[in-house]
Order: sequence, then C-alpha cells, then structure tokens
Amino acid sequence: MCMSRILKTSGFLGLATMMVVGLYQYTLLESGGVPSWLVGGHAHLGVLSILAVVMGFAVDAFALTGRLRAAVSGLFVVGQWLLPLTIWVGVGFGLTFLIPTTFLWGVCLIVSMLIMA
Repeated sequence: MCMSRILKTSGFLGLATMMVVGLYQYTLLESGGVPSWLVGGHAHLGVLSILAVVMGFAVDAFALTGRLRAAVSGLFVVGQWLLPLTIWVGVGFGLTFLIPTTFLWGVCLIVSMLIMA
C-alpha cells in the first residue's frame, strides 16, 4: 500500500509543480517568450505525473508485492522527476554534462513499465 501511495503522491505533487511551471511560463510569454527547454521539461513532468497516479492504482490492481512493487515505484518516481529536472538544470543552467543522464532516467521509466507488463 505504501508504494502505491508514494506513486500517487509523487504524481499529484508533479502535477502541482507542472501547474506552477505553467504559470511561470505564462509570465515569460507575456514578457517576451518561453525557452524551449522549459516547455519540454514541463510537458514531460505533466505526462509522467499523470502516469504516476495511474501507476499507483495499477500496482494495487495487479497485486504487485515485495521487491517488484518497490522496483516499479522507485524506478518510476526517479524517472518521473529526474528526466524533466535534468533538462531544466542541464540546459537552463548550462550544465550540459547532465544531459546524457536523461537516457538513464528514461531507462528507469521503461524498466518500470516492463515490470508491470
């Protein structure tokens, strides 16, 4: 039960964060434009947060237990947050050496989905 709660909480926190970023993008739009890297991270966080909520219900519905349940939840939450954050920090703050790690965060998400399959 705890792991599904973590997924759901992470999903709703991600959606709230995405909404705040969306409002920030609106203020940037009014003052001249939104950088594409900010839009990309915003979109990723939104979709992944919705999936986190769905996954929270799916791990319960599929009666996943033990290490598999922990792996699905942990890998998904890591990918959900670190993929968009890496884009924002890597491009937005010029720390481009972080950008290749987006592949790793994507693999975390894929493995989480494959475990559920």
